[in-house]
Amino acid sequence: MAGNKRKIGEAYERRAGEYLEEKGYEILEYNFRCRRGEVDLIARDGEYLVFCEVKYRSSHKRGHPAEAVDLKKQRVISRCALYYMKSRGLWEAACRFDVVSFEGDTVTLYSNAFDYIEG
Repeated sequence: MAGNKRKIGEAYERRAGEYLEEKGYEILEYNFRCRRGEVDLIARDGEYLVFCEVKYRSSHKRGHPAEAVDLKKQRVISRCALYYMKSRGLWEAACRFDVVSFEGDTVTLYSNAFDYIEG
């Protein structure tokens, strides 16, 4: 079951990447992992370095997909973003955090979905 969920997640991350590219983003990395956690997509959108979480739900039964990006998840993504920027010497880069949600066949982009969270 877990392997199947991972494959589904990867498929939606690729779809999100294609969706973002259509909107002018340049995808830099998929599934960036470090000891602090994981970020689904890292992209460039104009001057912004974008750290993007991708969420999928087949229905409303478990809530809206974007709601799954809770404070705990935001903290993990923030830590990964800091590590990524530090490890690549990108201290001066403007960055933001986006969420791409898939609910059935509907895709929604939440640009600047949340602010950096310390801790």
